[in-house]
Amino acid sequence: MADILLKSVSKFADFPRMIAFDDKQWDGLKGGYKIPYDPRPVLRQLEAGSDAKSAWTELWEELHHQGDVGEASYASVPHLVRIQANRPDVDWNLYALISTIEIERHRRGNPPLPSWLAESYRDAWVRVLEIGYRDLGRTGDPLATTSILGALALAKGQIKLGAFIAHSDASEIDDFLETRSAWSELYSESTPAHGKPPGSGSS
Repeated sequence: MADILLKSVSKFADFPRMIAFDDKQWDGLKGGYKIPYDPRPVLRQLEAGSDAKSAWTELWEELHHQGDVGEASYASVPHLVRIQANRPDVDWNLYALISTIEIERHRRGNPPLPSWLAESYRDAWVRVLEIGYRDLGRTGDPLATTSILGALALAKGQIKLGAFIAHSDASEIDDFLETRSAWSELYSESTPAHGKPPGSGSS
């Protein structure tokens, strides 16, 4: 339900309230395979910056599976947002994974967001607006840009727009614009009004 993302919090800049790693609420939470999965060791690994590639691979595999997500997926979102808020780099995985979890939360058959988790989950998505705008301004990577834009749309409660952006790759966007606007015939690919995007280098 998109309305859960629209409720305000008292202190916008605060880190999202979340369940601690030693909280017993984690016990028995299910992931994307509908079986118990404990993401805490991998979240700690990601936060420590230890083999981030393998950490993201496991989180993608365990927190989402063919459209299925679980309570462990929801509980991971605030911690993923917290971790990204303190990182000096921009990682598309964070925005793409939390977007996938939020989109699939609306899929019939997936569990509802538990009441004990609703506040921290909502606060995390408010925080996404802050770190998303920050990270958008410091990356020129197309995949990261698309992932951030999709997450920002979801953070504003625009579930369909967020899903459209998150689920569309460059070729699908090209096809849409060709069909909708005859893009290659009527438009040119000139330099953006603001010049080169961040991270694109200089001539």
